[in-house]
Amino acid sequence: MNPNSKFIKVRCTHCKNEQIIFGNASTIVTCLVCSKELAFPAGGKSKIAGRVLEVLE
Repeated sequence: MNPNSKFIKVRCTHCKNEQIIFGNASTIVTCLVCSKELAFPAGGKSKIAGRVLEVLE
């Protein structure tokens, strides 16, 4: 794992569910409640589609 990799707590803009995702995701990450896309791979770091609440160490 890259030492600069972080986990990110995001809130879905559709259903307000909060979940923790990996900041360097290599696949599309969807909400566990409503299945809306939360993050997309973008050449290393993820493009976050939800609201970032917290960056976890």
